[in-house]
Amino acid sequence: MRITKENTIGLVIDLQEKLVPVMAEHEGLINANRVLIQGLQELEVPVLLTQQYSKGLGETIEPIKEVLKEFKPIEKKDYSCNDVEEFVDKCKSLGARNVIISGIEAHICVLQTAVDLEEAGLTPIVVMDAVSSRSLDNVDIAADRFRYERIMMTSVESILFELTRSASNPHFKTISKLIK
Repeated sequence: MRITKENTIGLVIDLQEKLVPVMAEHEGLINANRVLIQGLQELEVPVLLTQQYSKGLGETIEPIKEVLKEFKPIEKKDYSCNDVEEFVDKCKSLGARNVIISGIEAHICVLQTAVDLEEAGLTPIVVMDAVSSRSLDNVDIAADRFRYERIMMTSVESILFELTRSASNPHFKTISKLIK
């Protein structure tokens, strides 16, 4: 299935102050998410962002906040974003059919959200170089589960160029510079 920017949204899950520093390879996680967010925004794909129990886990980290054109986090306590009414309502209002997912933790919130979105009839696309967990073993376990559930996995570069579709796209140069 080809992913197009029409009916597609981005979802950045829980990149928060007390969580990100304890994630495996967290610097790469931050950089990949910054590129993904900037690329999606350049391509005019709406980006939603969640925060898990902000009171205890802190706010979204500054390097992510600073690249978002609009910072309106969806507060949640449930692990699956699909259990959060505000998220479900925004997906419906945006006409989402495809949800490009990044964030943490791969084997908990990302996994449960992807499985629930698939079950709800949407297409989750997990950006594997833009997700992490406290251990890389748990990222591998999540990837195994995604395969079992037939959930699409991709990379930042792959999804951004797929959404761009052509070097003749007016956004191609900006996307290309982000990737380099």
